[in-house]
Amino acid sequence: MQSDFCVATHALVCLAHTKRAWKSRELAQNIRTTAPRVRKVLSALAPSGMVASKEGIDGGYVLARGPETITLGDVAETLGIRCVSLSWESGGTDPHCIVSSGMGQEMRSIAQSLDDQCKRFLKGITIQRIVEDLRKHPSDPSQEKKKACRPVY
Repeated sequence: MQSDFCVATHALVCLAHTKRAWKSRELAQNIRTTAPRVRKVLSALAPSGMVASKEGIDGGYVLARGPETITLGDVAETLGIRCVSLSWESGGTDPHCIVSSGMGQEMRSIAQSLDDQCKRFLKGITIQRIVEDLRKHPSDPSQEKKKACRPVY
């Protein structure tokens, strides 16, 4: 997974959980990244209709669709994320060795199949499901009563 996918998912879950506009600076503090990075990632999601930006004093980023209609597969597809890819290939073009000459293509094929399976899996997870899971199972039991996120200052 690429980190832009994590930034996008975190931001979408914040927007869905609180049902309010968030400024990029607020999201960045919650995600623990920079505001320019949040703007870059969310601006890539805007053309797909997942988020919109709202002008004015109460402005910021808002969900443009219901969280039950946004899947992690949509996020990955929109951002051009590859779940599985090869960073190196073994073998070469030795015409006398079937293993050396064919291993690169075989591994690319396996990686592509794994990537396709991963993306199908992500299509089954909605932003709403993540919000509900977080509400049911807070990571820190001492914070069980926390209902809403606040910007971290």
